[in-house]
Amino acid sequence: MKLGSNIAAVVTGGASGLGEAVVRKLAAAGVKVAIFDMNAERGEQVAKEVGGVFCRVDVQSDESVDAGFASAREAHGQERILINCAGISKGMKTASRDRKSGEIRSFPSADFDRVLQINLVGTFRCLARSAAGMLGLEPLEYGERGVIVNTASVAAQDGQVGQAAYSASKAGVVGMTLPIARDLASEGIRINTILPGLFATPMMAGLPENVQQSLAVSVPFPARLGLPEEYADLVEFMATNGYINGESVRLDGAIRLAPR
Repeated sequence: MKLGSNIAAVVTGGASGLGEAVVRKLAAAGVKVAIFDMNAERGEQVAKEVGGVFCRVDVQSDESVDAGFASAREAHGQERILINCAGISKGMKTASRDRKSGEIRSFPSADFDRVLQINLVGTFRCLARSAAGMLGLEPLEYGERGVIVNTASVAAQDGQVGQAAYSASKAGVVGMTLPIARDLASEGIRINTILPGLFATPMMAGLPENVQQSLAVSVPFPARLGLPEEYADLVEFMATNGYINGESVRLDGAIRLAPR
């Protein structure tokens, strides 16, 4: 698919981090971009800077997602590109013992479910609705109607201590990629997933500097944190290369996460 002003895109989680980098990359290529996010202040600012539109969307809600797509399509028309970057992380061991009190506790089911609802079900909720909208588009070259890119994590394959919920949610995103690609193949809609490693995002910036440095040097090569722009570069490649479909690709500097 060739990017340009005749193409509309939706980016979930587009107000910051990897999602923001994608918004800026697509907008720089002339694409009309709608940002789905819960952070209205930051989302409005980014949308203003790139000439896009912001929609406050909770990916856990059918009604919120439907309203977001309605607003985005009213502004830009039916999107041909959907990038799913919205997600959260909740770290806690499945069962553990407090070192001081000796109290035994388990990972709350409600917290586990919330991670899955946002990272996995929210991703599916958005892509299913976007794909349904794409079905009404006229096909482009080689019959292509649209493309979807999801965000998983290297934790989908080598999750660390305390990442059971996060890893399960991201492994689910990876696991559904090929079946969905097969579901949508006859309609000319492609879907791929990126598994980012350690990236310089606002979440990472919240860690102490020494921790960030330790994580950076753990990457085989290059021994640094990934740049959000590098993630956006891969998104652009997946959007424009019509022969990549049903793939889940690690973007991680060859790192394999240690147990902790």
